[in-house]
Amino acid sequence: MSVFIAIVATLIVAVPVTYFVAMTVKKSNDSKTVGKAEERARQIIDEALKTAETKKREALLEAKEENIRNKNELDKEIKERRAEAQRYERRVQQKEETIDKKAEAIEKKEAGLASRAAELEKQREQVSKLNEQRIQELERISGLTSEQAKEFLLKAVEDDVKHETAVMIKEMEAKAKEEADKKAKEYVISAIQRCAADHVSETTISVVQLPNDDMKGRIIGREGRNIRTLETMTGVDLIVDDTPEAVVLSGFDPIRREVARIALEKLIVDGRIHPARIEEMVEKAQREVETMIKEEGEAATIEVNVHGLHPELVRLLGKLKFRTSYGQNVLKHSIEVSHLSGLLASELGLDVRIAKRAGLLHDIGKAVDHEMEGTHVQLGVDLCKKYKESDIVINSVASHHGDCEPTSLIACIVQAADTISAARPGARRETLETYTTRLKQLEDISNGFKGVDKSFAIQAGREIRVMVVPEQITDADMVLLARDISKQIEEELEYPGQIKVNVIRESRAIDYAK
Repeated sequence: MSVFIAIVATLIVAVPVTYFVAMTVKKSNDSKTVGKAEERARQIIDEALKTAETKKREALLEAKEENIRNKNELDKEIKERRAEAQRYERRVQQKEETIDKKAEAIEKKEAGLASRAAELEKQREQVSKLNEQRIQELERISGLTSEQAKEFLLKAVEDDVKHETAVMIKEMEAKAKEEADKKAKEYVISAIQRCAADHVSETTISVVQLPNDDMKGRIIGREGRNIRTLETMTGVDLIVDDTPEAVVLSGFDPIRREVARIALEKLIVDGRIHPARIEEMVEKAQREVETMIKEEGEAATIEVNVHGLHPELVRLLGKLKFRTSYGQNVLKHSIEVSHLSGLLASELGLDVRIAKRAGLLHDIGKAVDHEMEGTHVQLGVDLCKKYKESDIVINSVASHHGDCEPTSLIACIVQAADTISAARPGARRETLETYTTRLKQLEDISNGFKGVDKSFAIQAGREIRVMVVPEQITDADMVLLARDISKQIEEELEYPGQIKVNVIRESRAIDYAK
């Protein structure tokens, strides 16, 4: 027991002593470790400071080197710009010196010109005095005033210039034609009016049958005098080609073509073909066509049962047989409109007689619109007023195309009938009207020149034949006239291919042996 107590007491005393000794040893070890760590930290800090100082010195050195390099570059650039500025100043100085020299030269020239101008002015005054003396002497010698002499000289110069101009134009045209003929074989294709091929040939061409081909030579005549006379008298182009036993008459005016056809048939039957006989037969044919026109007008009035028209209106109705509008025969169109107007009027209980009369006369202006200025509506109104037609008929003619307001139901009926007749399928062909209008414009352009007696568009509009007054147009004037007409045609018309302008000057002296 005492031993146990002794052991316990020993343990109680040993444990605290042991703990104290252990703690003391531990603290001694910790203080050594901290000391080492602090010493290591001081070493690291010293190394860091040394490294930072080194880096700082290196950065300063690099900055100094960069500054030195920039300064050198700036110095170099400044030197270059200074040298360039010096070169520029030298060029400016040289230019200023050059300008000064030029200014001095100009001043010298101006001084010389001023003195020369003064001398010229003196010479001009002397020349003027001498000219006045010369004119006075010339007036005294010639017995003419200066105005009279001037007019005489201008007239002489004008005649010389006209002649020389005509000769020059002929030479240039001949040269141009030679060159054009060479090129034409390679490049030019004949311009044909394809758009009007069928119906134009039907309405612009007549065929006259011949008993034999020998008759063609007699129609042509010696050196072509017979055919030229017939073409000149009628304004129709005669085409004598390889067609067996036939001659073709070409012209856009059906009345002229009919006159030529009748005259040629009479000449063939008679057998005597020469210029005098041709003129006689053409005059007979013109009288026959005039009679035919009158008969056609009377037949139209009888067909629609319209009576009491003025004889001149009846004649104009007959002329409509030879007039087409967009390919539609105007006389047949007028008769058709008259019948339609009568039928519509009877259905509405209106005056059938007045309706037919207005329908028959609604396009009467187209009989003269190739000869007179104005639209066919205005011309028709003027004709109806001239020959004392009623106000209803006049208003129907004036309003059938909507140019003015209709004042009666009959005028509305005529307007409707005209539209029905024109709008039915196959009634009209627009290209023919455009074609004939162009031919009419060709003749109008030629007739507008001074000294032109009459003109004819032939060869389907590819030639315009111009007859001039020989007393007003000389041979030299003919060349200029042909050129002026061709220039105006080029400016005002659009056409395929080319148009030949043929100016003819013919003098005649006629007397009678009694």
